[in-house]
Amino acid sequence: MPMPMPTPPEDRAVRTLSDALDGARARLPEDGSDPTVPVAGTLLPLRDGADGLEVLMLERPDRGSFAGAWVFPGGKIEPGDRDSSPDDADAEENTARRAAVRETHEECGLVVDPGGLVTLSCWDPPPGLKLRIRTWFFVAPDPGGALVLAPDEVETAEWVRPAEMLARHGRGEATLYPPTWVTLHGLAQHPDVESVLGAARIAGVERFETVARRGGEGPMLLWQGDAAYEADADAEAEGARHRLEIGALPWRYLRD
Repeated sequence: MPMPMPTPPEDRAVRTLSDALDGARARLPEDGSDPTVPVAGTLLPLRDGADGLEVLMLERPDRGSFAGAWVFPGGKIEPGDRDSSPDDADAEENTARRAAVRETHEECGLVVDPGGLVTLSCWDPPPGLKLRIRTWFFVAPDPGGALVLAPDEVETAEWVRPAEMLARHGRGEATLYPPTWVTLHGLAQHPDVESVLGAARIAGVERFETVARRGGEGPMLLWQGDAAYEADADAEAEGARHRLEIGALPWRYLRD
C-alpha cells in the first residue's frame, strides 16, 4: 500500500485560514481593541548583509501553533511583562514590547534593548475565529551576539533577505502566515536597516484589522481601504484594493 504524501507546506496555512472563514463574522468597531483577546509581541531583528537587508526568522517545530512555519521571534504576553500603569493609553503596546524582547531572548538568545524597538504594526485577526491573538510587530537593529535556540520552540534560524523568503514561499518550500508574508513584502522594499527604521518612525503604527472573505479564486484577507472591506460589500466589488489573495501560490498582495 503506498504511503500518503506529506502535506505541502503551503496547504497547511491555507487550510487553517480557509477553515477559519466558516466562523468569521462581520467586524465591529470595538473588535480592534477587545480586552478579552490575548495579546502578543513580535520582534524583527534586522541587519545589513552583503546583498542587502536581512531579517532573522525562526522555523517552528512541526507541532503546536504555527506548526512548521517560518516566523519572527515573539509570543504572547505574560504577567511579568505588564507594568504598573494599566490605564496608560499605550499600555498594551508597551507590554507587547516587553514581551517581544523577552521572547526573543528566550527563543534565540539575543539581548535587545526595549528602548531601541520601533513599533511597526498591530495585527488583529478576523472576529469570530476560535483562536484570536492581537499581535504587535516591532523592528530593531541586530544587537549582535550568538544565536542560542530554544530546542522545544525553534527548529532552525536564519538571517534571510525578505524577497528570498517570499520566493521560497511562492515555490511551496516554506510555510508563512499572512501577517508574516505582508510584513516581509514591506521589508523587501527597503535597501537597509536605517531605511526600515526611518520609514516606521515617520509612518507610525499601521493597524491591520482583518476581515476574511471568500472570492472567486479562494480565500482572501482584507484591510481598511479595500472596497469590499465593509460587511455589506461584495467581495468582488470594484474599487480600491487592500487585500491578500491566498487561494493559490504565489499569493497576491493588492494595495492601492
